Parts: sequence; C-alpha cells; structure tokens
Amino acid sequence: MAPLTRSRAANEAADTMTALYYTQRATAGLIVSEGTTISREGRGYLFNPGIFSPEQVAGWKTVTGSVHGAGGHMFAQLWHVGRVSHTSLQNDGGQPVSASARTAAGAKAYAYDDAGKPTFLETSTPRALSTDEVPRVVEDFATAASNAVAAGFDGVEVHGANGYLHEQFLNPHVNDRPDRYTGATVAGRIAFTLDVVDAIAARIGASKVGIRISPYGRLFDMPAYDGTEVTYLTLAAELDRRGIAYIHVMDQSGFDTGEMTVDAIPAQPPSGTSSARLSRPVRSSSPGA
Repeated sequence: MAPLTRSRAANEAADTMTALYYTQRATAGLIVSEGTTISREGRGYLFNPGIFSPEQVAGWKTVTGSVHGAGGHMFAQLWHVGRVSHTSLQNDGGQPVSASARTAAGAKAYAYDDAGKPTFLETSTPRALSTDEVPRVVEDFATAASNAVAAGFDGVEVHGANGYLHEQFLNPHVNDRPDRYTGATVAGRIAFTLDVVDAIAARIGASKVGIRISPYGRLFDMPAYDGTEVTYLTLAAELDRRGIAYIHVMDQSGFDTGEMTVDAIPAQPPSGTSSARLSRPVRSSSPGA
C-alpha cells in the first residue's frame, strides 16, 4: 500500500483513528505510512503525524501494534519537505530550509494564514542550509528512523521524491551550492541522500531502509535537466551497493505540473551510457506522500 498524505492528525500524532485506518488495510501486505515528518522544521502541511517526539512515537506504536495484530507489515515514510513550507509552520516563524535560497514558484503549503486559519498558502522564501548544518538534518533522519523502529515499524522509507528536500539537492537547477553537496556534479547532487541513507542504515540496518524517488518529476517547481538519467542511475547503483530493502519509483506523468510535461524514459539508452535502465514506474498515491 503506497503512502498517502491524509492530514487527519489533529495533534500531529497518530491516534486511534489512524490505527483504525491502517488496520483496515493490513491485508495489503506491506503498508508505507503517510509522510511522517522527522522534525518540526520538516513540516509543510498541517495535521500530519510526526516521529520526533515521545508522544508521536507512542501514537505510532498503537498503530503498528494493531497492524501487526492483523497480520500486516508497515514502514514509516520519513519526510522533510525543505522549501515546500511556510514560516507559520517553522520554529519561531523562521524561514524554511533547502539546498538553496530558491523559492518553489507556484507551490503551496498547508499552513496558517495571518488570522490563524488553516489554508493553502504560497510557500515562503527558504534559506540555504549551511554546510555545517547539513549533518544536523542527516542526524534528524537517523533519529527519526530509530524512533520509527522503537514505535514498532518494520522499517522506513526515505521520502526522496516529489520536489521535497532530497530532490531539492538532486536537481541542479534548484541546488546552486558551492560545497560537497553541489548540484554542479552528479556526486554532489546525490551526496545528501547517500549521507542520510548511510546514517539510517548505521542505526537500524540497511535491510530496513527503502527510498522513494521520482525521476523526471516536475512537482513543486522542479525544472527539467539533461543529467537526470545519469543522476538517478548513479544514485540507484550506490543504493544497490549498500543493500537497502527497495527503491520505490513514483510516476508523476498523471499530475498537473503547469505548462511542463513529464517525458517518458526513452526506449534506447543514449550512446555511451549503461544498459541498466530505470523501468517505467507504477502509478501510486498523492504528490504529498
């Protein structure tokens, strides 16, 4: 069962209704949870359960216990939206963080307006994470993974798709960094994601780590770039070398992305590239999760 953003957690923690929802679907086999924020900084949508506080861990423990009791298995999808956020969702009204200070044009967050009413708002201008700050975010992912296992999840899925923080590092038209995470090289683009996967694997084991990606995605102002295929094939090869559980590929071709179109992966590899291909993915779930 693919993830689906639900915005049903009034107190930002899974509750008995969350448990009922997933238990009713336990026969799906493997359930991937809705996007579960790794920190307050990572939020972009109101009323989604997190995995960074004791109360949130306790809430998810009720859910996983019920799902396991019905014979199911469940991974937590670990989520940091990066620049697809709003100041009203951030600590002390601060700027969202991203790979760069580039705003996600046309994107909206589900946040609070000036009157304190929940509504969809244009995303706020982000600030670029400093090189010294990136390890702190990596640690937030690792801690969230440890919390997920403590909450009874069978593993975690890193949300690396749909225009959120990981894709903001992966896309060179968003990532204009000059450091080791630079978007100017393939190695720089994938460095953040590999750091996160490595940190999580060190905590809970690579066999409990999956990742979701959306090659050729255009959601939330992700411009097309010529190096997409080599970027994702290189990332996939590195993830395969690490022995993670799976790679979950999101097909965005059915989503409205404004005037841009999502091109299909070409039938034949370009000259000089590997014969390994990213297969045409199966359609699944919402752009949120």
